[in-house]
Amino acid sequence: MVSAAILGASGFAGQETLDRVLAHPELELATLGSDSHAGQPASALDPRLARNGHGGLPAFVTNAEALAEGADLVFVCGDLELEPPDDGVVVDLSGHRFDDRWSYALPELSPPTGRLIANPGCYATAALLALGPLKDVVDPASVVVDGKSGISGAGRTLSERAHAAAVLDNVTPYAVGAHKHAPEIEQLLGFPVCFVPHVVPLRRGLVTTCYVAASVDPRPLLEAAYAGSHVVDVIDGVPDVARLQGTDAAEVAAFEDEATGRWIVIAAIDNLGKGAAGQAVQNANLALGLEETAGLRLTGVLV
Repeated sequence: MVSAAILGASGFAGQETLDRVLAHPELELATLGSDSHAGQPASALDPRLARNGHGGLPAFVTNAEALAEGADLVFVCGDLELEPPDDGVVVDLSGHRFDDRWSYALPELSPPTGRLIANPGCYATAALLALGPLKDVVDPASVVVDGKSGISGAGRTLSERAHAAAVLDNVTPYAVGAHKHAPEIEQLLGFPVCFVPHVVPLRRGLVTTCYVAASVDPRPLLEAAYAGSHVVDVIDGVPDVARLQGTDAAEVAAFEDEATGRWIVIAAIDNLGKGAAGQAVQNANLALGLEETAGLRLTGVLV
């Protein structure tokens, strides 16, 4: 068994990562890090962690203490200013995406190399799944990415933008013209895109609708890129956020606009699944030589 530590375990991404580690056949939870929950039992995060044999989980310690315990695998779930350990696999869910010492890893397009892995952001994941296989056949100047995410993408910390009064019955563009995921998308595509994110009144889920001028029909390229994937499905219909909520899967589809001849490429994911914790576990599996989909939520027909 591979020992796993989760730092920042009390946030949304940390809790989702914990759930997948507990379901993973090859991982054993070694330590839980959270500066805000240090000294408390795991059930302080969620009473369900006291059920079904989980009562023996380790209590929370500080993030620094969790890192110092020397687990084989470390998930960093939050903006934590901690130096990585000298050995073991480290998957950072929120940082080091532009650090050459770290492998920026979107498994289907850029698998992890080395032991220090930077997990892509949720918006970048969806946009790149839609556009990555098409980067050589689209006019870069034509690309517009419209992103919409549920409020859990803002994290567990309360803010004015995340207040129910600001979210319910509303659709809110934000960070217009300067979102942190735009350079991330550019890094893998090789050219900048016009990207505008929006918060929508959903708890979880994310969709990017990408408008492009392409020199060829993009559908065969998408199908070829994901033909061997157990995570990304290229579908004939419209990707469905509700169908993906709570899972680690992704759906991609392309449609030609009859009026203009432009292409509309849509990708949908769960922002906490394929957009965060699910992808982190997928990257860890690849780095450790484990079954790529071990511990992931990919089966079932949710309502």
